[in-house]
Amino acid sequence: MFNPRPRQAEVLKFTNGKMGVSAVPGSGKTQTLSLLAANLISQGLIKDDQEILVVTLVNSAVNNFSSRISTFIREFGLLPNLGYRVLTLHSLANQIVRERPDLVGLDNNFQIIDEREGNQILHSAVESWIQRNKELLSSWTNEKHSLNEPKISNGWRDAITSISKSFIRQSKDFEYTPQKLQDKIKSLNINDPFINLGVEIYHDYQRALNY
Repeated sequence: MFNPRPRQAEVLKFTNGKMGVSAVPGSGKTQTLSLLAANLISQGLIKDDQEILVVTLVNSAVNNFSSRISTFIREFGLLPNLGYRVLTLHSLANQIVRERPDLVGLDNNFQIIDEREGNQILHSAVESWIQRNKELLSSWTNEKHSLNEPKISNGWRDAITSISKSFIRQSKDFEYTPQKLQDKIKSLNINDPFINLGVEIYHDYQRALNY
């Protein structure tokens, strides 16, 4: 009989064949789920064309799960790394997309831009916009100050980056490309400097991504 040996702080809930583990950090969730996965494999409950999938959020948790499941598997006298897979949510999504990239408008050679690279591209787009619109920024700046002051220029840079990031995120949520936004703004005869700021930076950002 399977005995996950949970600690006292751990609560196991079984609903419709699914197990939920509610616990504080360090109470044994990883240990319990790792032993459960190893038991399912050792008892022959996983068919040849099946595997147990463990999905977590961070790479450190992937390594932790993999190590513990492997240890239990060895204790059962079986070969490790068979019958299970441990992935982060992002790597799982990546694998799903790579199965059929054409369904989401990508070619087979698409690349993933991580957060660091994405921020670098955004910062470049913001810098480019600032260089093109120094007069506009000057008109928005208190006449007692100058854009040449590091505190003022850095403040504007941070503000524009924050505005642009929110603008791009919301545009993508609504599936608006820069071109669709430009067409919408033109049809509504809108001329708002902050909207124009968002669209221009979004356009440069997306063009760099496409490149």
